[in-house]
Amino acid sequence: MSAIILDGRATAGAIKTELTQEVVALKKRGITPGLGTLLVGDDPGSHSYVAGKHRDCEQVGVHSVRIDLPANAKEADVRSAIRDLNTAKDVTGYIVQLPLPFGFDTNEILELIDPDKDADGLHPINLGRLVLAGSGELTSPLPCTPAGIVELLERYQVQLRGAEVAIIGRGITVGRPLGLLLNKKGIDSTVTLLHSGSKDIGHAVKRADIVIAALGVPHFVKAEWIKPGAAVLDVGITRVDNAEGSSLIGDVDPAVVEIAGHLSPNPGGVGPMTRAMLVKNVITAAGRN
Repeated sequence: MSAIILDGRATAGAIKTELTQEVVALKKRGITPGLGTLLVGDDPGSHSYVAGKHRDCEQVGVHSVRIDLPANAKEADVRSAIRDLNTAKDVTGYIVQLPLPFGFDTNEILELIDPDKDADGLHPINLGRLVLAGSGELTSPLPCTPAGIVELLERYQVQLRGAEVAIIGRGITVGRPLGLLLNKKGIDSTVTLLHSGSKDIGHAVKRADIVIAALGVPHFVKAEWIKPGAAVLDVGITRVDNAEGSSLIGDVDPAVVEIAGHLSPNPGGVGPMTRAMLVKNVITAAGRN
């Protein structure tokens, strides 16, 4: 029996339809949501991803502003662009596209963002609010990929309350904030965060009802690790050169589809959800202001 596919493209499309209606309602109140992006350098993946974010905005009626700087941009140029986005009246939320070129202190740059305009939810203040969140509603933006993962699971009615979740990878954009979000009161999953120092990862994964792989190692998660019927989300991605040029490879062995109950494809699973959550953060910020 093959797994039910967690279709991120279709789900993100449904979310964008809902967001379009929210934008219409905000504009009737005289509020126009606006996304800003700051891209430094010439990384092809980053350029493609930023272009996709602006297409998403166009589809739902969100205004967008794009600032691109060359790879040899000075730190003063980046700081100036961030100041402009912090004060721009037509930008209700923005992102600094990562990774930044070599030589930049990513944490230092992210701290310059106005927390109320932090569309990625990665500012230290907003991550701190996630840490402190009890059972109440968060009023700060959530990190987009973790929020997209939870939304995708909920829309496919995958049980989260009481579920044992194995997250492989402890990065700041996915693993660590996702663990915080999943064991927040109201979601109530039990989370094991696995990483390069963990012993016998396969054994830990085998216990899990939900497995989320976010480490960027091709086909790291093996079919024999998966408990029959578990939900598996393939988040990490690696570009691999081959005779045809290059291809994108996820963290999960394709054979997992025959064991899992639910499986997100990669690409086409969590990636579209991340972009949808970014647009949602921008619209939500506009409604708060």
